[in-house]
Amino acid sequence: MTRRELDAAGITDPGLRTDYGVCRRLNARHGRTYFLATRLLPLERRSAVHALYGFARWADDIVDDLDRRLAPDERDLLLKRLEGDLAHALRTGGGTEPVVRAAADTADRHGIEVNLFADFLASMRADLTVTDYPAYADLRAYMHGSAAVIGLQMLPVLGTVVPREEAAPHAAALGVAFQLTNFLRDVGEDLDRGRVYLPADLLAAHGVDRPLLEWSRRSGRRDPRIRAAFVTAEALTRGVYRDAEPGIAMLDPRVRPCIRTAFTLYGGILDAIARHDYTVLHRRAVVPRRRRAATAAAGVLKVARARWHAPPAADHAALERKGPGRG
Repeated sequence: MTRRELDAAGITDPGLRTDYGVCRRLNARHGRTYFLATRLLPLERRSAVHALYGFARWADDIVDDLDRRLAPDERDLLLKRLEGDLAHALRTGGGTEPVVRAAADTADRHGIEVNLFADFLASMRADLTVTDYPAYADLRAYMHGSAAVIGLQMLPVLGTVVPREEAAPHAAALGVAFQLTNFLRDVGEDLDRGRVYLPADLLAAHGVDRPLLEWSRRSGRRDPRIRAAFVTAEALTRGVYRDAEPGIAMLDPRVRPCIRTAFTLYGGILDAIARHDYTVLHRRAVVPRRRRAATAAAGVLKVARARWHAPPAADHAALERKGPGRG
């Protein structure tokens, strides 16, 4: 399928084809839900999505350093090198890392704003020193770079049936909703890395603090205050999904099944968390394979209908750049 995706996207340079292949493998290995949804996209859109995911995953792995081999200053140096490599690639089309070359090529092909990459890397750098967030407003500032910009980067790739700026707030909200879902699902694993992403004021409203979370994680014992805090975090996240949902209808009809599938599958993680009674400190909530398959199958049917009945969406941003009389 990789060859067909690259051919459909018009990516002919052998080196770039290899670079995009690296990104696709990263997506397949690490982003199971995301990768499944991506396969519902039109062939010509998939490589760009893989490139954006691959770059984000590469930076995230530098920050997390799951083997704990590198000190924070060493990881900061690697991030600075990645940032410099990307800046060089965006200017010249070069770059050292395959994920950087593919991301820069995607940005050039689709007119993705360069500042979105800078905002993303700034949030990644924050993870080297920031271990908690006093209030939701503080977390939202972090998530602008770590999640909202991902949605904004995706918009030029996906295409819209409305002016892009109209769809942008919903795309940003969807990125935030996905990340909030991950924060609740992964609260135990993040605690092991010394981080608590759930806002301290949300936790404190239920009498929860970091020591209580660490005690529960370490002992395997539950506490009703923790459960209440996680219920509130779930409700907060579902509210962001509601803010995001209207944006799906603003996308190119041919890509809506993909985004709707991702929307449903990520929402299913919240369902799984509730079904397991919010025991995320002790077990990882996952969407059952049968439900994932059923959701994907429904998406395939919607893709087929969309491709038969819907023309491609106009690229409103491109039309606005061209202006009248420049067609």
